[in-house]
Amino acid sequence: MIEKTLVLIKPDGVQRGLVGEIISRFERATLKIIAMKMVYADKDIAGRHYADDEAWLLSVGEKAKKSQEADGHAVKETPMQIGQRVRRQLMDYITMSPTVALVVEGHAAVRLVRKIVGGTSPHHAEPGTIRGDYSPDSYQLSDSSGRPIQNLIHASGDPTEAAREIKVWFTDKELHAYKRVDEDLIYRMGGQ
Repeated sequence: MIEKTLVLIKPDGVQRGLVGEIISRFERATLKIIAMKMVYADKDIAGRHYADDEAWLLSVGEKAKKSQEADGHAVKETPMQIGQRVRRQLMDYITMSPTVALVVEGHAAVRLVRKIVGGTSPHHAEPGTIRGDYSPDSYQLSDSSGRPIQNLIHASGDPTEAAREIKVWFTDKELHAYKRVDEDLIYRMGGQ
């Protein structure tokens, strides 16, 4: 199934000059970039992207807590407290310098992009993934520095989240339909 998903190359990826490397990984995986721009996100965009949503806050907090505990660190905050703190930090971080926003399209694009990106915590991301190869950060290091984890990139978690997030960063007119020269080979149905 052909899907669209949002990818953000966060300020650390832009500042470290990794934009081209990151984009090339998606293109080599036969994903098509149908929208792209560099944006200085304001607080409105940041607040809509990192929605003040209880389920999301809990999910972020639980993920961070689980990762820290797996590394043998005691965590005193509740998942909700962690989620709220992380949201504030992420909003500050995404607004501090340019972000490159992309909409990527392809077969099972959400799953494929997340596979290429790697786990949220670079410390646990597999080698060969963007985060595993280029970010040495961990929840413990980011927490001890009072900042969000610098994991280079955001990728929507599921098709519903992707649809919501794409609308935060792009208008319908900014999404471009075109055919890659290899699409017939990739998506060809039947014989020959």
